[in-house]
Amino acid sequence: MSDDSDLKVELSVFRAQWMSELTPSSGTRKGFPSRSEDLKRKQELAREEKASKLFLKAVEQEQNGAVYEAIKYYRRAMQLVPDIEFKINYTRSPDSGEVGMNYLEETDLDNEIDDLLSYFQQQLTLQEACLKICQPDIEMTQTHISALPMEVLMYIFRWVVSSDLDLRALEQLSLVCRGFYICARDPEIWRLACLRVWGRSCTKMVPFNSWREMFLERPRVRFDGVYISKTNYIRQGEQSLDGFYRAWHQVEYYRYFRFFPDGQVMMLTTPEDPLVIVPRLRNRNARMESLQFGHYRLSQDTDNQTKVFAVVSKKKEEKAPEYHKNRYYNCCSPVQEAEHSFHMGLQLSSGGCQRFNKLNWIHHSCQITYRSTAETVVTAFDIDKTYTPLFFARVKSYTASSEKPL
Repeated sequence: MSDDSDLKVELSVFRAQWMSELTPSSGTRKGFPSRSEDLKRKQELAREEKASKLFLKAVEQEQNGAVYEAIKYYRRAMQLVPDIEFKINYTRSPDSGEVGMNYLEETDLDNEIDDLLSYFQQQLTLQEACLKICQPDIEMTQTHISALPMEVLMYIFRWVVSSDLDLRALEQLSLVCRGFYICARDPEIWRLACLRVWGRSCTKMVPFNSWREMFLERPRVRFDGVYISKTNYIRQGEQSLDGFYRAWHQVEYYRYFRFFPDGQVMMLTTPEDPLVIVPRLRNRNARMESLQFGHYRLSQDTDNQTKVFAVVSKKKEEKAPEYHKNRYYNCCSPVQEAEHSFHMGLQLSSGGCQRFNKLNWIHHSCQITYRSTAETVVTAFDIDKTYTPLFFARVKSYTASSEKPL
């Protein structure tokens, strides 16, 4: 019956437009309204009546939980009359009176959907027997992505996450449509991401409700950027030759930490500005003189604080053997070859509106191992004001491309 009434309203609107085109604009009497004005008034009333029916239909669909269907009716009603929400009379007709009264009585109810994932899954199941994850908005001559099997589509989503664990891109992909939202909440993707970060220590989800909740809530280092700290201090210089003055130097340098999901880490201490250094830390093949490579691990103590322990050292470079022709060379004492490694402990915390974006120093030492005697010397540094906290900065170029899937 609603379809027949809609057709009648559309037919009356068409007749009014047709009559307005046939009626001449001139020759009207003074003091009497012209036919064109009457037709325009009738046309506006018919349009408003149709918009009211669509708006009340949208209210009914929204109360039944069909949010997307309600949006369609709202959109059609506002296309006819943009301010129909303020013109509509909810108790005007007996058919729509009940709907309007219910709408006024239940305005204080919370219409948000608690479990959006199950709601979307139910909507896709009710749409058609042949379940499709998404449908094209317009007709296409090319093959749409909805024609792909679910296994292929999930493999594409794993490429989006990539081996760099770019879960931010996965969350953005879930905003495309309901089907992509369901795929982005696949538990297997989030389980693999958790295994890459915590390894064997995350075989169970307890106390979290899902793998996604574990990845978002459990403390971890971030991979889509770099942790940076800036240190400033004033150092006293050497006394001049004439002894009248002593110079003072202002020292400024940066520390950079770049973490990777497979447990590797890069560390760099340099006076160069982040605008120069950050792009050069994009991949692990970066070559800089003071750049150090190593590994790290996460540790959560009984005090419920997550700590990051890292060991870094310079890359070993093979040097060609040198032949000394000087006959007195063998008489000199040979220089002992030693390996230097730096051991660091940092406490992970959150600051501001970002999560897991701050690293505080708790330990720093240098371990020297002499190859000839296998002797090891450990030197611990005092954690003073020069060890400023490191703050995270996201770098978009680090996750711009994928080398391999998750």
